[in-house]
Amino acid sequence: MPTGEQQRQMRRFAGSCRFVFNKALALQKERFDRGEKKLGYAGLCKLLTKWRDGVETPWLSDAPVHPLQQTLKDLERAYTNFFAKRAAFPRFKKKGQSESFRYPDPKQIKLDQGNNRLFLPKLGWLRVRFSRDVLGAVRNVTVSQSGGKWFVSIQTEREVEQPVPQGGAVGIDMGIARFATLSDGTFYAPLGSFKRHEVRLRKAQQAMSRKVKFSSNWKKGKSRIQKIHARIGNARRDYLHKTSTAISQNHAMVCIEDLQVRNMSKSAAGTVEKPGRNVRAKSGLNKAILDQGWFEFRRQLDYKLAWNGGWLVAVPPQYTSRTCPCCGHVSADNRQTQAQFLCVACGFEENADVVGAINVLRAGHARFACEVSGAARPPAAGTHRSDSGAAGCRA
Repeated sequence: MPTGEQQRQMRRFAGSCRFVFNKALALQKERFDRGEKKLGYAGLCKLLTKWRDGVETPWLSDAPVHPLQQTLKDLERAYTNFFAKRAAFPRFKKKGQSESFRYPDPKQIKLDQGNNRLFLPKLGWLRVRFSRDVLGAVRNVTVSQSGGKWFVSIQTEREVEQPVPQGGAVGIDMGIARFATLSDGTFYAPLGSFKRHEVRLRKAQQAMSRKVKFSSNWKKGKSRIQKIHARIGNARRDYLHKTSTAISQNHAMVCIEDLQVRNMSKSAAGTVEKPGRNVRAKSGLNKAILDQGWFEFRRQLDYKLAWNGGWLVAVPPQYTSRTCPCCGHVSADNRQTQAQFLCVACGFEENADVVGAINVLRAGHARFACEVSGAARPPAAGTHRSDSGAAGCRA
């Protein structure tokens, strides 16, 4: 909850970090085109000192130096991830997107939870509304802007005991009509946050398209659209957090389908030479898939189960909805409708999503047993574990 002057300062600091990142990235690309080696973090820091003292960019000295240095570290990490084939090549930052900066030195940060305030260099004391108690020693603070509001994320470090997982194993089948169906028969209905705001968003986009680009009214329209998108994202994340927390706290092992969401939501438009078929229907399906947030749900289950001492096992999704859990018969005729499963061999009848969840659970048990045979509790090859050594807090 910053004052007007603090908001202006934070926008300046975020702009300075963006400028340093883009300038350093352009320099690295020029050196690469000339066949020279890229500069390391130490060499970039020397250039940063010249930029801060130079006559062309004296305004860089108004920003705190540690966030600027952290920006160079982020660029160095992006290059490392690219050469290790873990990420794409670094891209230039654009104004208005991912506005943020980080204070990496905990000695310069003061936290006063009793009075709901936080001290940051060159910003002073900031009024903060904490979403949770900050536990442990503060390691760094990241300030970011989203939907016209400013947020601060506080990363802390503390020792935690190894938790004992609670509950048994469960399989999950992801879907459109039912967001998540568990093997015990319970299911979670989809939220559809984008669908709820789709009409409002379309009208705001249409109104913005009639404005003169970069005019005051155009900027107001853009801000209105950003707030709608922020509301959609906040509702989706809130729903996913509540669902994943409930599942991870009540189960020691969760088996889930290893869905390739990017491939499932590809466009069917095709090309001019080879136009696609059922493009409109596939477009609606893609929109429904992306509105569910399947990958984010899996990511949250991953680290939350690790926090609670559990496991997340990903299994191949092939034939999970066509296999009879009673007799094992596999046939496409077993699922004649989207919701009903009826085995043509033994006559077993059940909801198709529940059958899929049961088969996912059985496949997860088999994979987990093969991977951990002869070991106490190692993470399996298809099992995803997260490091729970450090706990994070967000304000």
